[in-house]
Amino acid sequence: MLDLNFPNIILFAIPFFVIAMLLELYVKAKQGIKTYESKDAVSSIAMGLGNVLLGFFSKVLVLLAFFYIYENFRLFTIPIVWWSFILIFFADDLAYYWFHRISHECRLFWASHVVHHSSQHYNLSTALRQTWSGGFYSFVFWLWLPLLGFHPGMIILQMSISLIYQFWIHTEAIDKMPKWFETVFNTPSHHRVHHGSNPLYLDRNHAGILIIWDRMFGTFQPELKDEKVVYGLVKNINTYNPISIAFIEWIDLFKDSFSGRKSLKNRILYLIKPPGWRHDGSGQVSDDLRQEWLKNSLQSPFSVKKNKNEI
Repeated sequence: MLDLNFPNIILFAIPFFVIAMLLELYVKAKQGIKTYESKDAVSSIAMGLGNVLLGFFSKVLVLLAFFYIYENFRLFTIPIVWWSFILIFFADDLAYYWFHRISHECRLFWASHVVHHSSQHYNLSTALRQTWSGGFYSFVFWLWLPLLGFHPGMIILQMSISLIYQFWIHTEAIDKMPKWFETVFNTPSHHRVHHGSNPLYLDRNHAGILIIWDRMFGTFQPELKDEKVVYGLVKNINTYNPISIAFIEWIDLFKDSFSGRKSLKNRILYLIKPPGWRHDGSGQVSDDLRQEWLKNSLQSPFSVKKNKNEI
């Protein structure tokens, strides 16, 4: 196993996170806008701390998996030079896009990712509301990187850079960035859409750093002035208990999959179908809710047509 040590930049970024949250709180207070709710913020911070602590264990598993593939199955050996960091930037961001998208389209991955969407508020503390379970299995979306020949240390470093970048986009203090920036990069406006429970905004803007993937794969939706973002879940969990936040969807998933009289096929489908799917046809997934909203929208025909094109 090759020895290559990169710093754990997440730990170095924690003081920046704290300063940024205090600055956001000050700015919004000066504007007379209450952005933070104390119980919600404490829950988010607790989830973040739990994620960091569990990360010491999950990263061991991730590194073992990455190194196993890198040492035994890599197709190439990509050197650690300046241009390989450019390559890993795009490769990691593409991996993140598909991880993030599938985490909304497959309930097995949604069970851990739902934690990040469980707050009904949107501020920098929301960025810290991270899963306690996802780190132990979501890394499968990155396994193709060591297979190509990227060193595991580089992969972990770039994953950390992506996570740090996404911190600042969890705010309402920034309206829009310059147009060129909004076109290429993920921004607060784009990510506010992603956290919306509005039918129009569901399962949109899965970007990590680059919004180009959503534009390429048809999941981009701009934030509309006449459609204010409603944060949270379609069905909110309404709890500030970190343990409940971390595991409530896992409990519901196992109940749906393993209880009652169902065929083996339907039990498996509960694990892989999108959130909202029911074996008896009584559920609604995000596409159903979006189409229903468009059908019943009170907007003008021109606006509805425009929204359909944007979806």
